[in-house]
Amino acid sequence: MSANRIYLYDSTLRDGQQTQGVDFTVGDKIAIAHELDQLGIDYIEGGWPGANPTDDAFFAQVPPLHRARLSAFGMTRRPGRRPEEDAGLMRVLDSGAPVACLVGKTWDFHVEVALRSTLPENLEMIRDSLVFAGTRVAEVIFDAEHFFDGYKANPDFALSCLEVALEAGARWAVLCDTNGGTLPHEVEDIVAEVAARFPGERLGIHCHNDTGNAVANSLAAVRAGVRQVQGTLNGLGERCGNANLISLLPSLMLKMGFETGLNREDLRQLTHVSRVVDERLNRAHDRHAPYVGENAFAHKGGLHASAVEKDARSYEHVQPDDVGNARKILVSDQAGRSNVLSLLADVGVVVDAADRRIEPLVRLVKEREFLGYTYDGAEASFELLARRELEDLAPPFDLVSYRVMDERRVAASGEPFTLAEATMKIRVDGELHMTVAEGNGPVNALDRALRKALLPAYPQLVDLKLVDYKVRILGAGAGTDALIRVMIESTDGSGQRWTTVGVSSNVIEASWQALSDAVAYKLLHPARVT
Repeated sequence: MSANRIYLYDSTLRDGQQTQGVDFTVGDKIAIAHELDQLGIDYIEGGWPGANPTDDAFFAQVPPLHRARLSAFGMTRRPGRRPEEDAGLMRVLDSGAPVACLVGKTWDFHVEVALRSTLPENLEMIRDSLVFAGTRVAEVIFDAEHFFDGYKANPDFALSCLEVALEAGARWAVLCDTNGGTLPHEVEDIVAEVAARFPGERLGIHCHNDTGNAVANSLAAVRAGVRQVQGTLNGLGERCGNANLISLLPSLMLKMGFETGLNREDLRQLTHVSRVVDERLNRAHDRHAPYVGENAFAHKGGLHASAVEKDARSYEHVQPDDVGNARKILVSDQAGRSNVLSLLADVGVVVDAADRRIEPLVRLVKEREFLGYTYDGAEASFELLARRELEDLAPPFDLVSYRVMDERRVAASGEPFTLAEATMKIRVDGELHMTVAEGNGPVNALDRALRKALLPAYPQLVDLKLVDYKVRILGAGAGTDALIRVMIESTDGSGQRWTTVGVSSNVIEASWQALSDAVAYKLLHPARVT
């Protein structure tokens, strides 16, 4: 085994499931396991057999893994029982997983208070459980629970737990910062002392993020000698989460030069895997996530954009495509010519850098942002604005007028409900259309009235869907007289998404601006939406 090789152990499907609001289905767990296997993770911890029906069903249904080894998590035997008599331990060993990860106490305080046991008996529980497990599964891992707290309180006992585990046949002894309160300098010092006694290729690290240092602590442990790193995708986990494997992987490979089970092509799947997990959980992806966030390689200031255009190393610590991400040049009230030129190139607008029309466009963007428009997250609206200014882009339809009414009614059951009705006059190909539509709110009614007018001429709109709608008050001091910014995210049958923006003191008018831009953008790119 190369001393430069780091083994990666993912516990998303077990520790990650402890996250508040996270409740994996069996299908979710199988899909995530597949992504982890494809990525090249060494170990996938599937869950705790016997802890809940979902974990039991997962171990019964999980398909064979091609690159990873499946691990089942559980505890060492309970006090006063033999391993074969401990039902919890037997469920782990009979799960079908080739790897068993057994957690045991290494903090004397926990042994005496939580287990109501003695230190000698705790050592026997570790020894008995691991020896027995070695006769039932191909590989055994020992998770040294609360190791860092235990080491600070009683280093001799904490180290004796590791010694017993390794002598009993554990492939790895994993040092756990279970409370997440240890700082990087402490981790590095303690791990260095442990690695002086036990070989680093038998040691692992498992960090929680209660001080915000789980990734830093894991990297510090690697520097001090451990060769297995445990963590979760997107840092999921109990309380403040676990060490984020999505951040650890490129740091280990690109920054520190370590080998893992991933090659450079695998690493380019990192952004995809991170977002798949969020999609499975129906969570918004963290735009500011290191390496994989939408803003990880986004440049807003004109000075930054100009420098990046000359050499990306000016403001980027790695190449975006090394982790499957992409550079973004944002348009804002800080924008300069370089920002605008770069974004125009991204959206396919060909214009010479010396074109005199660029300066008026930059001024227009700044003026509109001053009014409350934002193009940071609404590139579709920016492209439409730019094409109208630079290419005299003709609108696909002209609004003549609209009227929206909300009516509160009472159902036969006595429950009140509201119904919105929109009447719209719109000109398509020179022909005036008037449509009326009802909806569960004014925006829904406007959307339906607009589609009713446009679908005969533009049938490609049939798969257009509005998937997100955000409203923000600008200048809250003005109260109900404040400006309103509406951002609408849309998608179509291709699965691509785009965002548009509208601003007005009237929320319906702001919504109309964003809605009409969403439709116009779809018509501009019937087969390519970015």
